[in-house]
Amino acid sequence: MKSTILLGSFFILGLTSCVGTVTTESKKEISERKIIMPEGYNRGLPFTPGILVDGTLYVAGFSGEDAKTGIIPEEFETEVKQALDKIGVILKEADMDYKDVVSVQVYLTDMELFERMNTVYRTYFDEPRPTRSIMGIKSLIGPARIEITVTAKK
Repeated sequence: MKSTILLGSFFILGLTSCVGTVTTESKKEISERKIIMPEGYNRGLPFTPGILVDGTLYVAGFSGEDAKTGIIPEEFETEVKQALDKIGVILKEADMDYKDVVSVQVYLTDMELFERMNTVYRTYFDEPRPTRSIMGIKSLIGPARIEITVTAKK
């Protein structure tokens, strides 16, 4: 019985080795990732503002607090503008612009703010505008009412 178990183990190990070899040979080259970290950006936060992979830029979600004071403005339109401006800094650091954005995700804590958000949004994105998803959510960190994330490709 010991020899049967031993032979079975060698057989399984042999299959594992073969599968590993096939997988390794068919694997694509590993993509180079470039971290997009504008000067003066708070490096103590537990996320990266942007990552560029194979010409596609993935931008973290940004809310509209003032970049210097951290305070959310009372006027909602200013909050939207500041969130989009932060995204603009990441785009610029990656040698891109709003015209390179292909997808946008907007998170709103109050869907009654949708039209007001759209008014500001249209000033940043020309036709043809990127694809977009808008989600109404219960809350964001602190008093923020909006968070926006984008994906861009040159």
